[in-house]
Amino acid sequence: MSNQTIPVTFADIGKSANDLLGKDYPIGLKLEAKTDTHTGVNFTLNAQRDPKNGTIQGDLKTKYSYPKNGATFTGSWTTTNHINGQIELENNVAKGLKLDIAASLQPAIAQRNAKAGVIFKQPGFHSKLYIDLFKGPIFYGDGVIGHEGFVLGGEGSYDVMDGKVTRYGVAAGYNGSNYSIAVRTSNSLNNYTASAYHRVQANTEVGVKLYYDAANKTNVTLEAGGKYSVDRDTFIKAKFDNLGRVGLSYTQNLRPGVKISLGGIVDTSRLNENAHRFGITLNLES
Repeated sequence: MSNQTIPVTFADIGKSANDLLGKDYPIGLKLEAKTDTHTGVNFTLNAQRDPKNGTIQGDLKTKYSYPKNGATFTGSWTTTNHINGQIELENNVAKGLKLDIAASLQPAIAQRNAKAGVIFKQPGFHSKLYIDLFKGPIFYGDGVIGHEGFVLGGEGSYDVMDGKVTRYGVAAGYNGSNYSIAVRTSNSLNNYTASAYHRVQANTEVGVKLYYDAANKTNVTLEAGGKYSVDRDTFIKAKFDNLGRVGLSYTQNLRPGVKISLGGIVDTSRLNENAHRFGITLNLES
Protein backbone atom coordinates (compact mmCIF):
# COMPACT_ATOMS: atom_id res chain seq x y z
CA MET A 1 0.00 0.00 0.00
CA SER A 2 2.90 2.36 0.75
CA ASN A 3 4.12 2.16 -2.88
CA GLN A 4 0.78 3.41 -4.23
CA THR A 5 0.21 6.99 -5.26
CA ILE A 6 -2.61 9.21 -4.06
CA PRO A 7 -5.43 9.07 -6.63
CA VAL A 8 -6.96 12.18 -8.17
CA THR A 9 -10.02 13.82 -6.67
CA PHE A 10 -13.45 12.74 -7.85
CA ALA A 11 -13.84 15.97 -9.86
CA ASP A 12 -10.53 15.31 -11.65
CA ILE A 13 -11.42 11.90 -13.05
CA GLY A 14 -11.24 12.55 -16.80
CA LYS A 15 -9.45 15.89 -16.26
CA SER A 16 -6.94 15.47 -19.10
CA ALA A 17 -9.66 15.29 -21.78
CA ASN A 18 -11.74 18.00 -20.08
CA ASP A 19 -8.81 20.43 -19.97
CA LEU A 20 -7.81 19.70 -23.56
CA LEU A 21 -11.32 20.42 -24.86
CA GLY A 22 -12.40 23.10 -22.39
CA LYS A 23 -9.42 25.31 -21.54
CA ASP A 24 -7.63 27.99 -23.59
CA TYR A 25 -10.71 29.00 -25.60
CA PRO A 26 -11.26 32.57 -24.34
CA ILE A 27 -14.65 34.25 -24.60
CA GLY A 28 -14.70 38.05 -24.41
CA LEU A 29 -11.84 40.09 -23.01
CA LYS A 30 -10.13 38.79 -19.88
CA LEU A 31 -7.18 39.90 -17.79
CA GLU A 32 -5.48 37.94 -15.02
CA ALA A 33 -2.58 39.44 -13.10
CA LYS A 34 -0.67 37.63 -10.33
CA THR A 35 2.11 38.80 -8.09
CA ASP A 36 3.98 37.03 -5.29
CA THR A 37 5.94 38.46 -2.38
CA HIS A 38 8.88 36.98 -0.50
CA THR A 39 6.75 36.86 2.67
CA GLY A 40 4.34 34.25 1.25
CA VAL A 41 1.60 36.71 0.28
CA ASN A 42 0.28 36.79 -3.27
CA PHE A 43 -2.29 38.93 -5.02
CA THR A 44 -4.49 38.03 -8.00
CA LEU A 45 -6.56 40.44 -10.05
CA ASN A 46 -9.18 39.08 -12.44
CA ALA A 47 -11.21 41.23 -14.83
CA GLN A 48 -13.50 40.14 -17.66
CA ARG A 49 -15.75 41.99 -20.07
CA ASP A 50 -19.10 40.32 -20.73
CA PRO A 51 -19.49 40.06 -24.53
CA LYS A 52 -23.29 40.21 -24.26
CA ASN A 53 -23.89 43.37 -22.22
CA GLY A 54 -20.44 44.95 -22.19
CA THR A 55 -20.13 45.12 -18.41
CA ILE A 56 -16.78 44.48 -16.73
CA GLN A 57 -16.68 42.17 -13.75
CA GLY A 58 -13.75 41.14 -11.64
CA ASP A 59 -12.28 40.41 -8.25
CA LEU A 60 -9.20 41.00 -6.16
CA LYS A 61 -7.88 38.00 -4.27
CA THR A 62 -5.25 37.93 -1.54
CA LYS A 63 -3.66 34.73 -0.31
CA TYR A 64 -1.48 34.35 2.80
CA SER A 65 0.49 31.12 3.21
CA TYR A 66 2.22 29.86 6.35
CA PRO A 67 4.04 26.66 5.24
CA LYS A 68 5.47 25.87 8.68
CA ASN A 69 1.98 25.59 10.16
CA GLY A 70 0.32 24.25 7.00
CA ALA A 71 -2.06 27.21 7.11
CA THR A 72 -3.46 29.28 4.26
CA PHE A 73 -5.87 32.21 4.35
CA THR A 74 -7.56 33.46 1.18
CA GLY A 75 -9.76 36.53 0.91
CA SER A 76 -11.42 38.14 -2.08
CA TRP A 77 -13.74 41.01 -2.95
CA THR A 78 -15.69 41.08 -6.21
CA THR A 79 -17.21 43.90 -8.25
CA THR A 80 -20.65 42.49 -7.39
CA ASN A 81 -19.79 43.18 -3.73
CA HIS A 82 -19.27 39.56 -2.70
CA ILE A 83 -16.79 39.23 0.18
CA ASN A 84 -15.22 35.77 0.46
CA GLY A 85 -12.89 34.22 2.99
CA GLN A 86 -11.29 30.79 3.36
CA ILE A 87 -9.04 29.18 5.98
CA GLU A 88 -7.19 25.93 5.25
CA LEU A 89 -5.09 23.79 7.59
CA GLU A 90 -3.20 20.96 5.90
CA ASN A 91 -1.16 18.24 7.63
CA ASN A 92 -1.61 20.18 10.85
CA VAL A 93 -3.87 17.83 12.80
CA ALA A 94 -2.75 14.64 11.02
CA LYS A 95 -0.76 13.72 7.95
CA GLY A 96 -2.95 13.70 4.87
CA LEU A 97 -5.78 15.58 6.61
CA LYS A 98 -6.87 19.04 5.49
CA LEU A 99 -9.42 21.21 7.29
CA ASP A 100 -11.27 23.78 5.21
CA ILE A 101 -13.63 26.58 6.28
CA ALA A 102 -15.08 29.00 3.72
CA ALA A 103 -17.62 31.79 4.01
CA SER A 104 -19.08 34.49 1.76
CA LEU A 105 -21.21 37.57 2.32
CA GLN A 106 -23.12 39.93 0.04
CA PRO A 107 -23.98 42.88 2.32
CA ALA A 108 -26.40 44.58 -0.11
CA ILE A 109 -28.95 41.77 0.20
CA ALA A 110 -27.72 40.26 3.48
CA GLN A 111 -26.93 36.99 1.74
CA ARG A 112 -24.42 34.75 3.48
CA ASN A 113 -23.03 31.29 2.95
CA ALA A 114 -20.64 29.13 4.93
CA LYS A 115 -19.28 25.64 4.59
CA ALA A 116 -16.81 23.53 6.52
CA GLY A 117 -15.19 20.30 5.57
CA VAL A 118 -12.33 17.85 5.71
CA ILE A 119 -10.21 16.40 2.93
CA PHE A 120 -8.33 13.18 3.62
CA LYS A 121 -5.84 11.59 1.27
CA GLN A 122 -3.54 8.61 1.59
CA PRO A 123 -1.91 6.29 -0.95
CA GLY A 124 -4.77 4.61 -2.81
CA PHE A 125 -7.49 6.82 -1.29
CA HIS A 126 -8.76 10.41 -1.65
CA SER A 127 -11.95 11.76 -0.07
CA LYS A 128 -13.71 14.88 1.14
CA LEU A 129 -16.76 15.66 3.26
CA TYR A 130 -18.38 19.10 3.57
CA ILE A 131 -21.39 20.59 5.30
CA ASP A 132 -23.23 23.63 3.98
CA LEU A 133 -24.26 25.41 7.15
CA PHE A 134 -26.93 27.77 5.80
CA LYS A 135 -28.59 25.49 3.24
CA GLY A 136 -30.39 22.54 4.75
CA PRO A 137 -27.88 21.99 6.32
CA ILE A 138 -26.63 19.77 3.51
CA PHE A 139 -23.81 17.24 3.72
CA TYR A 140 -21.97 16.47 0.51
CA GLY A 141 -18.84 14.56 -0.24
CA ASP A 142 -17.01 12.15 -2.49
CA GLY A 143 -14.36 9.49 -2.38
CA VAL A 144 -11.95 7.83 -4.79
CA ILE A 145 -9.94 4.64 -4.51
CA GLY A 146 -7.06 3.93 -6.85
CA HIS A 147 -4.72 1.08 -7.72
CA GLU A 148 -2.07 0.89 -10.46
CA GLY A 149 -3.70 3.60 -12.59
CA PHE A 150 -7.30 2.47 -12.09
CA VAL A 151 -9.63 4.82 -10.18
CA LEU A 152 -13.19 4.36 -8.97
CA GLY A 153 -15.18 7.01 -7.14
CA GLY A 154 -18.58 8.15 -6.01
CA GLU A 155 -20.25 11.34 -4.79
CA GLY A 156 -23.46 12.27 -3.02
CA SER A 157 -25.26 14.91 -0.99
CA TYR A 158 -27.80 14.62 1.83
CA ASP A 159 -30.31 17.26 2.96
CA VAL A 160 -30.78 16.99 6.72
CA MET A 161 -34.07 18.93 6.85
CA ASP A 162 -35.70 16.94 4.05
CA GLY A 163 -34.09 13.71 5.18
CA LYS A 164 -33.17 12.54 1.69
CA VAL A 165 -30.28 12.13 -0.74
CA THR A 166 -30.43 15.03 -3.18
CA ARG A 167 -27.66 14.10 -5.60
CA TYR A 168 -25.37 11.19 -6.37
CA GLY A 169 -23.04 9.92 -9.06
CA VAL A 170 -20.19 7.54 -9.84
CA ALA A 171 -17.08 7.65 -12.02
CA ALA A 172 -14.29 5.32 -13.08
CA GLY A 173 -11.15 5.70 -15.14
CA TYR A 174 -7.66 4.57 -15.99
CA ASN A 175 -4.52 6.72 -16.27
CA GLY A 176 -1.69 5.29 -18.35
CA SER A 177 1.72 6.77 -19.08
CA ASN A 178 0.50 8.77 -22.10
CA TYR A 179 -3.26 8.22 -22.20
CA SER A 180 -6.34 8.13 -19.99
CA ILE A 181 -9.97 7.07 -20.25
CA ALA A 182 -12.91 7.88 -17.99
CA VAL A 183 -16.65 7.32 -17.67
CA ARG A 184 -18.94 9.26 -15.37
CA THR A 185 -22.60 9.51 -14.43
CA SER A 186 -23.78 12.53 -12.45
CA ASN A 187 -26.89 14.46 -11.43
CA SER A 188 -28.49 11.36 -9.87
CA LEU A 189 -27.72 9.18 -12.92
CA ASN A 190 -29.26 11.65 -15.38
CA ASN A 191 -26.07 12.79 -17.12
CA TYR A 192 -23.53 10.44 -18.70
CA THR A 193 -20.03 11.27 -19.95
CA ALA A 194 -17.25 9.20 -21.51
CA SER A 195 -13.87 10.63 -22.44
CA ALA A 196 -10.46 9.60 -23.74
CA TYR A 197 -7.13 11.41 -23.94
CA HIS A 198 -3.90 10.47 -25.73
CA ARG A 199 -0.52 12.18 -25.91
CA VAL A 200 0.44 10.98 -29.37
CA GLN A 201 3.85 12.62 -29.36
CA ALA A 202 5.70 14.99 -27.08
CA ASN A 203 4.14 17.95 -28.90
CA THR A 204 0.77 16.48 -29.95
CA GLU A 205 -2.30 15.65 -27.85
CA VAL A 206 -5.79 14.51 -28.88
CA GLY A 207 -8.98 13.91 -26.96
CA VAL A 208 -12.64 12.99 -27.38
CA LYS A 209 -15.70 13.28 -25.15
CA LEU A 210 -19.28 12.03 -25.42
CA TYR A 211 -22.16 13.43 -23.36
CA TYR A 212 -25.76 12.29 -22.93
CA ASP A 213 -28.56 13.97 -20.95
CA ALA A 214 -31.04 11.23 -20.04
CA ALA A 215 -33.43 13.59 -18.26
CA ASN A 216 -34.09 15.61 -21.43
CA LYS A 217 -33.56 12.62 -23.73
CA THR A 218 -31.25 14.60 -25.99
CA ASN A 219 -29.03 13.12 -28.66
CA VAL A 220 -25.48 12.17 -27.72
CA THR A 221 -23.05 15.07 -28.11
CA LEU A 222 -19.64 14.17 -29.53
CA GLU A 223 -16.72 16.56 -29.11
CA ALA A 224 -13.16 15.99 -30.31
CA GLY A 225 -10.06 18.12 -30.45
CA GLY A 226 -6.31 18.37 -30.29
CA LYS A 227 -3.34 20.46 -29.24
CA TYR A 228 -0.09 21.02 -31.09
CA SER A 229 2.89 22.64 -29.36
CA VAL A 230 4.89 24.62 -31.90
CA ASP A 231 7.65 25.18 -29.36
CA ARG A 232 7.93 25.51 -25.59
CA ASP A 233 6.28 28.96 -25.69
CA THR A 234 3.54 28.46 -28.30
CA PHE A 235 0.68 26.03 -28.87
CA ILE A 236 -2.42 25.78 -31.05
CA LYS A 237 -5.67 24.06 -30.16
CA ALA A 238 -8.67 23.08 -32.28
CA LYS A 239 -11.92 21.25 -31.59
CA PHE A 240 -15.30 20.46 -33.14
CA ASP A 241 -18.56 18.76 -32.18
CA ASN A 242 -21.42 17.06 -33.98
CA LEU A 243 -23.61 20.16 -33.54
CA GLY A 244 -21.45 22.02 -36.02
CA ARG A 245 -19.43 24.15 -33.59
CA VAL A 246 -15.75 24.62 -34.40
CA GLY A 247 -13.19 26.10 -32.01
CA LEU A 248 -9.67 27.37 -32.61
CA SER A 249 -7.19 29.01 -30.24
CA TYR A 250 -3.62 30.27 -30.21
CA THR A 251 -1.55 30.73 -27.03
CA GLN A 252 1.92 32.19 -26.73
CA ASN A 253 4.28 33.19 -23.94
CA LEU A 254 5.42 36.61 -25.13
CA ARG A 255 8.10 36.74 -22.44
CA PRO A 256 8.55 35.34 -18.92
CA GLY A 257 5.40 36.18 -16.97
CA VAL A 258 3.37 37.38 -19.98
CA LYS A 259 1.03 35.03 -21.85
CA ILE A 260 -1.71 35.80 -24.37
CA SER A 261 -4.47 33.55 -25.71
CA LEU A 262 -6.69 34.29 -28.71
CA GLY A 263 -9.58 32.09 -29.66
CA GLY A 264 -13.04 31.70 -31.03
CA ILE A 265 -15.90 29.26 -31.46
CA VAL A 266 -17.93 29.39 -34.68
CA ASP A 267 -21.33 27.74 -35.07
CA THR A 268 -21.23 26.52 -38.67
CA SER A 269 -24.93 25.64 -38.59
CA ARG A 270 -25.84 29.30 -37.87
CA LEU A 271 -23.30 31.28 -39.88
CA ASN A 272 -25.68 34.18 -40.52
CA GLU A 273 -26.66 34.54 -36.85
CA ASN A 274 -24.95 36.16 -33.88
CA ALA A 275 -24.01 32.78 -32.44
CA HIS A 276 -20.23 32.98 -32.66
CA ARG A 277 -17.92 33.73 -29.74
CA PHE A 278 -14.43 35.21 -29.75
CA GLY A 279 -12.04 36.37 -27.08
CA ILE A 280 -8.60 37.37 -25.84
CA THR A 281 -7.01 36.52 -22.50
CA LEU A 282 -3.90 38.23 -21.14
CA ASN A 283 -2.05 36.62 -18.20
CA LEU A 284 0.54 38.60 -16.25
CA GLU A 285 2.61 36.99 -13.51
CA SER A 286 5.54 38.18 -11.46
